[in-house]
Amino acid sequence: MKSGYSNWRKLDNAALAFPPATDKNDTRVFRMYCELKETVDPEILQTALDHTMEKYPLFQVVLRKGLFWFYLERRDIRAVAKKEVKPPCSRLYIPDKKALLFEVSYYENRINFEVYHALTDGTGARNFLQELVQNYLKLQHPETRFPETETRQRATFRDHEEDSFSQYYSSETPKNKEKNPRAVRLKGEMLGHDDMQILEISIPVKEILDKARSYGASITAYLSAIFICSIHEEIPRNRQKRPVTLMVPVNLRNFFPSESMANFFGWIEVGYTFTETTTFQDVLEDVKKQFETELVKEKIAMHMNGYVRLEKNPVIRAVPLEVKKYFLMVGAALGSRRITTVYSNIGVVRFPEEYEQYIERFGFFTCTEALQLCSCSYGDELLLGFTSKIPGESIQRNFLEYLKKDEISFTEERNDFPGCGEEQKKEGRKAYQTFTFLCLAAAVLCGMINYMTAQTLNWFWFAAAGSFCAWLVVSVGYTKRRNILKNEMWQLLIITAIAVLWDVFTGWHRWSVDFVLPFGAMAVLGSIPVIAKVNHLEPEEYLFYLVQAGIAGCIPIILVWAGIVRFTYPSVICAGISFLVLAGLFIFQKKNTVGEFHKKLRM
Repeated sequence: MKSGYSNWRKLDNAALAFPPATDKNDTRVFRMYCELKETVDPEILQTALDHTMEKYPLFQVVLRKGLFWFYLERRDIRAVAKKEVKPPCSRLYIPDKKALLFEVSYYENRINFEVYHALTDGTGARNFLQELVQNYLKLQHPETRFPETETRQRATFRDHEEDSFSQYYSSETPKNKEKNPRAVRLKGEMLGHDDMQILEISIPVKEILDKARSYGASITAYLSAIFICSIHEEIPRNRQKRPVTLMVPVNLRNFFPSESMANFFGWIEVGYTFTETTTFQDVLEDVKKQFETELVKEKIAMHMNGYVRLEKNPVIRAVPLEVKKYFLMVGAALGSRRITTVYSNIGVVRFPEEYEQYIERFGFFTCTEALQLCSCSYGDELLLGFTSKIPGESIQRNFLEYLKKDEISFTEERNDFPGCGEEQKKEGRKAYQTFTFLCLAAAVLCGMINYMTAQTLNWFWFAAAGSFCAWLVVSVGYTKRRNILKNEMWQLLIITAIAVLWDVFTGWHRWSVDFVLPFGAMAVLGSIPVIAKVNHLEPEEYLFYLVQAGIAGCIPIILVWAGIVRFTYPSVICAGISFLVLAGLFIFQKKNTVGEFHKKLRM
């Protein structure tokens, strides 16, 4: 572990809503890539990645779930540069899977850096990729004297992992009482993630800068106005009473000094409500005013403090994560009603001129639910990246028509992205689906036989219940398959509950509490150290489950005192062993055990 680097840290404010909202079609992953003028050497890329990780060890983390919040924890997992085979922006965060939250891949002359947004933002990704490319080119061309890039700052590990939202939060900042109206939403049947369409547009920076200045606008404001107009042209007349609104992310480091590599961004909402006489000039003038009004430090601070104020609310902090995540999802859904889509400009990627002979371009795009536009520039090239799950490219074509009208030259870049349009193999999915069907078929078959032989369904219900119980146990095992220790605890809970229900409905002979619970708890308690040893798990990965198993193992003695258990020997043995395990943890592993509780119970 690097000196000064924390073993775990809480998620920053912007990242809190990402894990609950992540699924296979909305991965919350974005890609930044560098296209070189030569084919990538995989071995040198791996060495360059190893060197880069020495500077950015805060990326060597996995996402874990506490009782009240998610958090990031250090793991000794080596980042490996792989050949690109998956669709761009494929899922990186999968619950219970012990994996890093970023991935470096290569294809021909392209180096890709994909990252889960809960780990970092566009600025962090840009800094990491610049460092990686610099390290790669220095190793590939040792004969060239490369100067240092701007990313070689003297920031400490603490600076990199700083939660700048909390650093600059002030409870004295007034609340933002403005509420934007609901916006037009892009509706219709959407493509799956594997079929996400990617269109990149290359534009000379000088041309678009001159054109934007001729309107008295910035490039971001100019492109935002074009994007709004392009979307409006595809909105049916009966839905044009609402504004077309863009969410435009804002780098808060431009307003508050920060070296943080965690998320530190906010956003502004820029929209326009069209009339029959609206012109592009009208939209652009209004968008310019909105940028001028919103991009001031006082307004930005007001928005930022509003986000953090919710996180620090004592009532919200005390709500368990399993409940809180649904409120986070609802809050995100309600907030998205004010947004039509997103335009994210990551800014300029700068390298000293000695690198220019080896670098072709940089690109940037992200996963999307419907449609999104991203942009970045390098040298005299501005690269726009449209990602879309809307069938067809009508909005993109409208966008290009506006560029043509303003006599801005552009080139469509149809890059080859391996895996696009190819459905990825779903691990174990087909076997699980087959098992589900067989359980259903068994229940139906029993019902048919029961009715045909006895003209009633007297024993069918037991067969159906048995099929359901088998399906439930396997379903929990399949869902939690990536974390065997968590799987064990869930199986103990489910099997005990099923046993008690069967016992109750068959006359309450108490075999469920006499034998199933104590023997199940002892089985889990004994297997955890074995699993930890075989799988070389670190203490942080199994201590909390060992404590849970120990607590579960003490429950039988409570049932004995309550007079519920009839045959007491298994319960007494189970409780005695469980108590000794808990005592041993707090005597011999006190620091690790208390530390694990501190992480899990942080409010």
